[in-house]
Amino acid sequence: MTEYDIASVERHVLAVLSSDRFLRMEGLGNEVPFFIWPYPPEQELQVREATGRIIDRLRTTRGLSIVVVDLFELAVELLEARGGNLLERLEQVEPTRSRSDFRRDLQRMLDPEQHIVPAIKRRVDAEADVDLLVLTGIGRVFPFIRSHNVLNNLQVAVSEFPVLMLFPGEYRQTAASGSSLELFNLLTDDQYYRAKNIMEQEPA
Repeated sequence: MTEYDIASVERHVLAVLSSDRFLRMEGLGNEVPFFIWPYPPEQELQVREATGRIIDRLRTTRGLSIVVVDLFELAVELLEARGGNLLERLEQVEPTRSRSDFRRDLQRMLDPEQHIVPAIKRRVDAEADVDLLVLTGIGRVFPFIRSHNVLNNLQVAVSEFPVLMLFPGEYRQTAASGSSLELFNLLTDDQYYRAKNIMEQEPA
């Protein structure tokens, strides 16, 4: 197994995101401007720190407007916004419910089409001239929120600037089986074929 060189990965991602070609969404054909940054789950902390440095550089040196959405934090905010001490009640109810029933309850309350994507869109609309949307926290919201569901619904709501989703796992793309998001390198998070792997993009 090749060691994950976080320093070189950080340089590559920064170079790609800094490029005019990327920001102008050139060379995509008819594809949506969605990109996946797959990384080994055990490198979560290092990638999180690298992401912070990259965003700081893009904002300070390129003057880019970047919206960062942590899906876990967003989910908590949406649940809290329902009021009635919902999070406390969920914590109390969880031991009395089967795992599948409790998961379905949360999936309904955090449905990407009805709740997650509209909340992301509100954040985007609150900013002027957004250059990039970055989505993090997908590992912490699984299985209540699935990455492919977010991306499928997001492509209808957001298409005028690039979207980068950080993904703790592998994004496999083969001619035989198509594309699949393998969370934690173990769980296939269903197929999503329209995104591009940021590591395969040319920085120029």
